[in-house]
Amino acid sequence: MKKFDIPNYYRSPIISRIKELRKTEDPRKKDFSPTALDFGPVKFLIARHFGFCYGVENAIEIAYRTVEENPRKRIFLLSEMIHNPLVNLDLQSRGVKFIMDAYGNQFIGWDEINPNDIVIIPAFGTTIEIETLLGEKGIDTVKFNTTCPFVEKVWNRAEDLGKEKFTVIIHGKAKHEETHATFSHSRQTTPALIIRDTDEAVVVSKTILGETNKSEFYKYFEGKHSSDFDAAKDLERIGVVNQTTMLASETQAIADLLRETMVKKYGMENLKEHFADTRDTLCYATNDNQSATIGLKQEEADLAVVVGGYNSSNTSHLVELLEEKFVTYFISGVEKIISDKLINHFDIHTRKEKAAEDYLPHKAKITIAITSGASCPDSVVDDVLNKLLSFFSGVKSIEEVVN
Repeated sequence: MKKFDIPNYYRSPIISRIKELRKTEDPRKKDFSPTALDFGPVKFLIARHFGFCYGVENAIEIAYRTVEENPRKRIFLLSEMIHNPLVNLDLQSRGVKFIMDAYGNQFIGWDEINPNDIVIIPAFGTTIEIETLLGEKGIDTVKFNTTCPFVEKVWNRAEDLGKEKFTVIIHGKAKHEETHATFSHSRQTTPALIIRDTDEAVVVSKTILGETNKSEFYKYFEGKHSSDFDAAKDLERIGVVNQTTMLASETQAIADLLRETMVKKYGMENLKEHFADTRDTLCYATNDNQSATIGLKQEEADLAVVVGGYNSSNTSHLVELLEEKFVTYFISGVEKIISDKLINHFDIHTRKEKAAEDYLPHKAKITIAITSGASCPDSVVDDVLNKLLSFFSGVKSIEEVVN
């Protein structure tokens, strides 16, 4: 795996050391059990995989190199580089301006962008329409394009499906930048449809089987399908791809449901004519992080802490997984840990931050599970770990525990 040149302050002495030790012990990633760090009165269970992935480190390297090499040019980002507030704020402090937010709301008009400017395309990629617009303005859309290779892999697979006359069904969040981009690329060659979850997959299934009428389908998926989408014929041949940060298990469940629907309607002997196998589009980093989080759930802990941006899809899914077993606190950084009695955390269900009192159990020894999203620097996890350690007396030193 390529080593990226990213700022040292995003790396960490504790977490980076743990990751190197686990990589040496388990180079083929067969062991998804967490690393236990026992400090005496408190023990941490650190997920086997988390933090910056290949796509994120690639994007950060390109962005910081661009800033360093172009001191006299105006530099813009289409939207957030990645879904992490620390990284985005740091880039803004270096003069990088955002053209729009994560939901497409414009901060800077296109008429303000000129051929002398640099526009960085974020790791999520962008739509064909925006790429074309930038090209027409004389903006280089290749040199400063940080689109994750695994996102591009999904686009390529969708293009192949289109050439084979399959409709592309995208498992993703309709308002997410990556899903916007995948939808834009997919519909260039074939009909495309965005579905959020298994409930929406059931609606598609019933449409295929003729158990619901087309008008209900169009009402349900308004704004989520390509123009001229014909539910009568465009669902005869389908393939499922995903927003790479979605739960891999849910993508697979959706694919399995639709596969069974095609078997029911057309018979197993005709399945290949109506359903394409697209398991190869799942992102390795998302899979590893989710598998490691499932590994955390096999252990016993008093609480779990997940660190990452609140608008990070992959981080939210880690929270979903851990909430099934532990009291889980989702925080964007160490500043959310106010004291040993108070923590401010994000509720993924209400989409609001709230305070929790007495979040640390009153016990002689407690166990805390920790992980982070793919866009969270390891240094932030270090800060969280150290802040939590500071609330306990008689703890062992970092040197004693991490060796």
